[in-house]
Amino acid sequence: MSTTERPRILVVGGGYVGLYAARRIQKKMRYGEATVTVVDPRSYMTYQPFLPEAAAGSISPRHVVVPLRRVLPKAEVLTGRVTTIDQDRKVATIAPLVGEAYELPFDYLVIAMGAVSRTFPIPGLAEQGIGMKGIEESIGLRNHVLEQLDKADSTQDEEIRRKALTFVFVGGGFAGAETIGEVEDMARDAAKYYTSVSREDMRFILVDAADKILPEVGPKLGQYGKEHLESRGVEVYLSTSMDSCVDGHVVLKNGLEVDSNTIVWTAGVKPNPVLSRFGLPLGPRGHVDCEPTLQVKGTDYIWAAGDNAQVPDVAARKAGVENAWCPPNAQHALRQARVLGDNVISGMRGFPQKEYSHANKGAVAGLGLHKGVAMIVMGKMRIKLKGRLAWYMHRGYHGLAMPTWNRKIRVFADWTLGMFLKREVVSLGAMENPREEFYEAAKPAPVGAASRTESAPKVQKTEEKAAS
Repeated sequence: MSTTERPRILVVGGGYVGLYAARRIQKKMRYGEATVTVVDPRSYMTYQPFLPEAAAGSISPRHVVVPLRRVLPKAEVLTGRVTTIDQDRKVATIAPLVGEAYELPFDYLVIAMGAVSRTFPIPGLAEQGIGMKGIEESIGLRNHVLEQLDKADSTQDEEIRRKALTFVFVGGGFAGAETIGEVEDMARDAAKYYTSVSREDMRFILVDAADKILPEVGPKLGQYGKEHLESRGVEVYLSTSMDSCVDGHVVLKNGLEVDSNTIVWTAGVKPNPVLSRFGLPLGPRGHVDCEPTLQVKGTDYIWAAGDNAQVPDVAARKAGVENAWCPPNAQHALRQARVLGDNVISGMRGFPQKEYSHANKGAVAGLGLHKGVAMIVMGKMRIKLKGRLAWYMHRGYHGLAMPTWNRKIRVFADWTLGMFLKREVVSLGAMENPREEFYEAAKPAPVGAASRTESAPKVQKTEEKAAS
């Protein structure tokens, strides 16, 4: 930890905004002008748009994350959580992964904590649900789905088999539609290697409380996405929700009941709840209330951006859309991080702040290998694409948006190899409990078992003597 007397810029969160803002600040900062400190519970940033492809095995999980210490070699990276902020004293309380909490003084503050899964008090959801916010959940989902195919192929119990081969996805936005599209693709490929499991034996269900899926790409492309998934055997239930899923028994509000071992929850996100402890002005949905300059309202030394910030959409408001706010997507997060970094430097030097303004450039979504939808905005013209061309647009945009050339090259290398080599369909479920086998081998045997083991050689010698 730095012991210098330089001003400290504290970045709370090492996600997309935190990483890019810290890089921008260090790029614009003069040598020795300030100390940049990044605090996050993880030592890496996850590029979330690639989580569905990582779950399907199209991209190596290691290539979806960016190590903070490698990308920010001149910054202090603390692995822990900021639990409270005292604005009067300009002190943050840090809870490290191990050890006692401690206070860290700062001069300038960047809030980039991102969002967490938005859940509801549904019976059984906490015990049965699988999220899709981190690379750990993505890997876990992949291993879990392939493990269900293993179970179904090896059992003769029809009820166990049916429950293993039923997959329920709740949420029809980008995360839900892309994940079910990629996972269905993977399961279809994997079924070719099983003797008693085929795609016809599987049941994929997509549930959403809204009346359409993929609202980000517009109603027509959303309808195409729905029809495309249904053509692949996915059951899509709109304007309904899940009432309960206790022990895997899923009950939908429309009356449908199924048993499933796989319940994937992608029904939206919400700002990190810890923001309520920071004493910052919050909007009606819990976001940090910001000025167009990304400064937190009522302050001149705190900035916020990304999923945890309520930022006025200046471009949309100029076009006549009242009360427009920037949506929480990677397109805005990247550009907000750059403006935020510049404004932190300007604020530190006493210069005027710059407003963030960015016109929407469209949206892209992948629905599995060679399948996707895209809406490209060029001025007043909207270009709508679907199928393979939209899928290329999806991969091209996100491939170039991936931070660092190191990760860009690795991701494109994964895609290139995938053109010539078949998808890996092996389950590594033991990764979730890697010490279990060693523990079973190393734990002391029961007393009775030990005595029987010791007497075994004597029995053998007695039998040999009798035989002679």
